[in-house]
Amino acid sequence: MYRTAYDSDVTIFSPQGRLYQIEYAMEAVKQGAATAGLKSNTHVVLVAIKRNESQQKVLALDQQIGASTAGLTADARKLLDFMKSEIMNFRWAHESQIPVNWLAVEVSDKSQKRTQHAGSRPFGVGMLIAGVDSQGTHLYQTCPSGNYFDYYSCAIGARSQPVKTYLEKHYKEFPTCSREELIKHALQAIKASQPDEELDTTNCSVGVVGVDEQFTVFEGERLLPFDEATMNLERHQ
Repeated sequence: MYRTAYDSDVTIFSPQGRLYQIEYAMEAVKQGAATAGLKSNTHVVLVAIKRNESQQKVLALDQQIGASTAGLTADARKLLDFMKSEIMNFRWAHESQIPVNWLAVEVSDKSQKRTQHAGSRPFGVGMLIAGVDSQGTHLYQTCPSGNYFDYYSCAIGARSQPVKTYLEKHYKEFPTCSREELIKHALQAIKASQPDEELDTTNCSVGVVGVDEQFTVFEGERLLPFDEATMNLERHQ
């Protein structure tokens, strides 16, 4: 996207009513490594592509809440630190886990505030927030614009459209899936974003949380038990 006379700050609208700074931030999300999430009645799974082995794409934020990101790494770290702080503050004040929808609203409000002042820019990162609370399982997507959405399944990042196509084709199966079936669907979905490359133990991460299971991140050799033959996960040579 090229610069225009209307993109010098986030509060200037173009004659067509567009805010280019927000569009640039959304473009940064589209350029990030793909990540997807899907939920059943008992579990939520996040899966993400890693562009290098040291990259953290799926993170546990609390016992039963985690997130994955797509976009600018520095912005992701800032928002993740904010989320951890909100979780700790809520636990200290209320002696209970923060509701997942509350956390999604707090993150979205913080993102939206960055679109209101000429001296700031939107966060160039999108997030998938997965968690379980007293209301059940939850999967939220947050955007640089400050919007947030509640999904059964979704995908963001580079080449995520084939992933969305897979999720749209199978989403009616997800509510009754077992933990293992949901992970299988997640890995099969994210493979669609890698048409020229096989998934292996170095280029993907999986996060799982359940009604009776804390949020756990699986990477490297810990991915191999997930039905290796079916997943086509290859041990890195």
